[in-house]
Amino acid sequence: MSLTRYSLVAAVSLLSLQSALLRAEELPAAIKALEAKGATIKGSFDAPGGLKGYAAQYQNQGMALYLTADGKHVLAGNLFDEKGQDLSQAPLQKLVYEPMTKAMWNQMQSSTWIADGAKTAPKVIYLFSDANCPYCNLFWEQARPWVTSGKVQLRHIMVGIIREDSAAKAAALLTDKNPELALQKHEQAGKSSTLKPLDSIPKDIQAKLDANMKLMEDMGLSATPSIFYKDDDGNIQQQQGAPRPEALAKMMGAK
Repeated sequence: MSLTRYSLVAAVSLLSLQSALLRAEELPAAIKALEAKGATIKGSFDAPGGLKGYAAQYQNQGMALYLTADGKHVLAGNLFDEKGQDLSQAPLQKLVYEPMTKAMWNQMQSSTWIADGAKTAPKVIYLFSDANCPYCNLFWEQARPWVTSGKVQLRHIMVGIIREDSAAKAAALLTDKNPELALQKHEQAGKSSTLKPLDSIPKDIQAKLDANMKLMEDMGLSATPSIFYKDDDGNIQQQQGAPRPEALAKMMGAK
């Protein structure tokens, strides 16, 4: 159900190495002042006009910082050239978003999830899912053509946030002899589901649900379904709630 943590450790080690290299060049005081306000400096890059660029992460968002030639002032925001090209996009993608999303994907791989679809499916989609969530159920129905054809596997990262019995229902699914089949029956029944919450959640299952909730909170999420998938370029994209038809096709690919 959960995969090896080796890839996650490797990603964290890479980020630590990048951070150590950045520290070796010693950040200017003006940049350090922004660190004190909550920005995490992920790397530096060359910028025109005597500016020195720094890629920062702030509240799970990339932010470009530009140190002026005197080293005493910082401009925050996107920098454009005379043709209107955004010069901040590429360094932010390389230094902030790519490492951040790779680590995020690996964390979801290592979480506790229930598979829906073939192991051999070429596309994997993760979603934070609550057993009482009607929009999770709607997305499950929307995805049927791609899942049943073997083109997509959904991985439900189970959490309990909607009702008091949500965590106990998630535990019932996770402790079932066949969690995949139990999830299928529950989602297929919709409002008529007979899924019963556990009277008492085993400690090991509660720990897994707690870890899933922490991951969800660390990613800045507060509602289900929160859906993550890779686009054609391998970049991770997020969809909040059941997608519209055009977004669904973009997410899933051809039927």
